[in-house]
Amino acid sequence: MEPRERTNGRAMASTHSVGLTEFLRKTSMSNVTYNNPILEIEGIDVPHLFIYPVFVLVLVIYLIILTTNIGVMLLIMMNRSLHQPMYLLFFSLSFNDVLGNTVLLPRLMLDVVSTDRSISYASCVSQAFFSHTYGTSCHTVMMIMAFDRYVAICHPLRYTSIMSPAMVATLTVSAWSISITLVSVLLGLTIRLTRCRSVILNAYCDNASLFKLSCQDVSINNIYGLTFTVVLLGSSMGSVAFTYFRILVSCVSRKNKELNRKALQTCATHLVLYMIMLCSGFLVIILHRFQIDSKYRKMASILFHILPANMNPIIYAMQTKELKTKIVQILHSKVTQLQKFEN
Repeated sequence: MEPRERTNGRAMASTHSVGLTEFLRKTSMSNVTYNNPILEIEGIDVPHLFIYPVFVLVLVIYLIILTTNIGVMLLIMMNRSLHQPMYLLFFSLSFNDVLGNTVLLPRLMLDVVSTDRSISYASCVSQAFFSHTYGTSCHTVMMIMAFDRYVAICHPLRYTSIMSPAMVATLTVSAWSISITLVSVLLGLTIRLTRCRSVILNAYCDNASLFKLSCQDVSINNIYGLTFTVVLLGSSMGSVAFTYFRILVSCVSRKNKELNRKALQTCATHLVLYMIMLCSGFLVIILHRFQIDSKYRKMASILFHILPANMNPIIYAMQTKELKTKIVQILHSKVTQLQKFEN
């Protein structure tokens, strides 16, 4: 074969190779499904032997959350003596606990026993919205509860005028409005993205898992998410620390030991609830940021929902005299009715 013919042959082979590569690339790109309306939740890995025990465990936890929190809410609603700012704020906290776990635990139970973990994109976004609203409202409601304790202890004579029903309503609406607005912007930035993946790498839908489905630049999502977290935690911890510092100064300057004991007992209840919520939230953030094993990250995310929701009504009811008295009265009346029925 002449040199010129060999050169032409190599050129044709090279052109054919480039054309084949381009064809395969286009074929591969065409196989990518953009904005798939159906997503798949990775969920938690449960050994086959423990599927039903885990299902029963989650069901029992969910029923306890519903029973205790709804019970406290009904108790506050039905007793006019409990229509005070502190209990109305606790009503809001219990409502938030019920909401946050209702959007998570029923779906989690379904995923434990089912092999089909598909979920529509709209349902996934809704779950993420209510989950993040729950987490944000935990902080905003706790901030108002700290302010309520500050006014009650440091300005007792002006408490009823400052924490009037109108003020409590305004603060509560503001707490929820701020949470909903911040979370709406958070998820709005995610919804605008084009998705090229369809697997949620978590036990449930959240914003981070959703924007990771995109192949676009998500820098703005990361910046807003980080700013959102820093501002929320900073304002939450700062306001709680400031109010408790003022309360401590007021107690030290006051010589009435009995009043100080009651004040610190009430504050201790709120502080314990706040620390449980804060520590479980920090655990989720740390495991997300440092890329720890996904199973620990998933468990921490679930604990952030169920741990505060289980502890809030128990600690608050046991440490608050009025609630404890009402619960004892109700239980005593029920026992009396049963005894009369048996006789």
